[in-house]
Amino acid sequence: MLGNFTYCNPTKLYFGRDALNGLNEELPKYGKNVLLVYGGGSIKKNGIYDKVMEILKAHNKVVFEDVGVMPNPTVDKLYEGIERAKKANADLILAVGGGSVCDYAKALSVSVYCNEDPWDKYFLTFEDVDNKIIPVGCVLTMVGTGSEMNGGTVITNIEQRLKIGHVFNENVFPKFSILNPEFSMTLPKYQMIAGIFDIMSHILEQYLSGEDDNTSDYVMEGLMRSLIHSSLIAVEDPHDYQARSNIMWLATWALNTFVAKGKTTDWEVHMIGQAVGAYTNATHGMTLSAVTLPYFKFILPYGLDKFKRYALNVWNVSAAGKTDMEIAEEGLVEMESWMRKIGLVMNIKDLGVTESMIEGIVKSTLIMQGGYKVLTSDDVRKIVKESFKK
Repeated sequence: MLGNFTYCNPTKLYFGRDALNGLNEELPKYGKNVLLVYGGGSIKKNGIYDKVMEILKAHNKVVFEDVGVMPNPTVDKLYEGIERAKKANADLILAVGGGSVCDYAKALSVSVYCNEDPWDKYFLTFEDVDNKIIPVGCVLTMVGTGSEMNGGTVITNIEQRLKIGHVFNENVFPKFSILNPEFSMTLPKYQMIAGIFDIMSHILEQYLSGEDDNTSDYVMEGLMRSLIHSSLIAVEDPHDYQARSNIMWLATWALNTFVAKGKTTDWEVHMIGQAVGAYTNATHGMTLSAVTLPYFKFILPYGLDKFKRYALNVWNVSAAGKTDMEIAEEGLVEMESWMRKIGLVMNIKDLGVTESMIEGIVKSTLIMQGGYKVLTSDDVRKIVKESFKK
C-alpha cells in the first residue's frame, strides 16, 4: 500500500429481509418534515411505498413528496426539487429507489441552501459544500451504483449535453441506507443486468490502476469472482435470493470508497459512458458495457502486467506456453464471453448513437489522470468509433 490516506464511512446500513425495520430506529433522530423522493411510481405498484408511508406515519412525520426522478436526473429536475424542499422545510430527504434517486437526493441535499447555481458550483467547478446540508436516508430498490454508501451524485444537463458526477466528502454520504434484496427483484431483467455491469465497472475502474502490491487489489479480485458467479445465477433465476443478496452487497462495497484506498483509480470508462448517456439518455450500466472492451483493448499495452493478473486471477486463464500479451488478451475474451452471456449491450450504436453524435461525445468526455494512459481527444475518438462499429 503506497501513499497516505484517511478512511471514514459514516453511513449506517440495514441489510436483509427485515431491513426496513431500520427506519424505526432512524426516523426519531430527525425533525418532523420528511421529503420523500422517488421515481416514476413503481414503488406504489410493488407495495414498497405503502410500507414506507406506514412507518413514516407511525412516527408522526409530515410527508412531502418529490416525484418523477428520472433514470438520469437532470439539472432542471434538481432546480424543481430545490423549490419543493424549501417549501417543505425538509428535515430529512428520504430517497426510495435506485441509484439515480439516491444520487438526486444527495445533489438536492447540498443544493437547497446553496446561494449559487449548484450546477455551476458543484458540477462545473467541482467546489466543496460550504452551506447547510439536509441529511439523506436511502431505501434501495435497484442495485448497481453504490450510491447508498458514498458521496457520489451524477446530474445531466440536457441543454449543454453534459452528464457530470461529483464525489462529495463523507458529510454528504447518506446517514443510513435500507438494503432489502427482495426490493430489487421487482425491477425488469434489463435493469438488473445493467446494474451488474455497473458494479463490475466500478471495481475495474479502481483495480486497473497502480503497480504496487496493494491489498485492495486482492479484495477486488474476490469481489469480481463473486459477482461473476452470482450474476450467472441471477440471470437464470432473478428471484434467487442468495444471488441477489450477494449482488446487492457487492454493489455497496464496490463503490463505498473502501477498495479505492491506496489506489490512483482510472474512471475513463465512466467518463466516456456518461458522455454517451448525455446524448442518448441510455441506461448507465449499458453505456459502460458498450465502451469498456474498446477502451481496455486500447490501454492494454500500457497496463499489461495488471491485465495479465486480471486474466489469471479473475478469469482463470492458463498461463502455460503463452506470452504475457496472449494471457491478457485471453482474459478480455473471457470477459466478453461473460458479458454476452448475461445480455449486455456491446456497442454504442445499439444505444441510439448515430455517426453525427460521435464528435459531440468526444468533446463531452472528461479526461482523467489515474489510468495506465492519459487519453488524448484523438484516443477517445478511436475508442468511441471502435464501439460504434462493433
